[in-house]
Amino acid sequence: MWNLGFPEIVIIFVIALLVFGPRKLPELGKSLGKGLAEFKRASNELKRTWEEEVRAEEDDFRKIKRDIEKTDDITD
Repeated sequence: MWNLGFPEIVIIFVIALLVFGPRKLPELGKSLGKGLAEFKRASNELKRTWEEEVRAEEDDFRKIKRDIEKTDDITD
């Protein structure tokens, strides 16, 4: 995702510690983790739904193609 090294992570942690304080930081980390997990779950569900729809459309196109080929065979 981002190319964060150890020094950058330490700086972000120190800034967060100064802004939110040591009591709020674990709670914020937990909330952030839950939010990221929910986002990942939702994006995976969207991806799965998209792939299912694409597969269904492909199946419909194959059926139409077979029907056209059958009518071409009958008319010949």
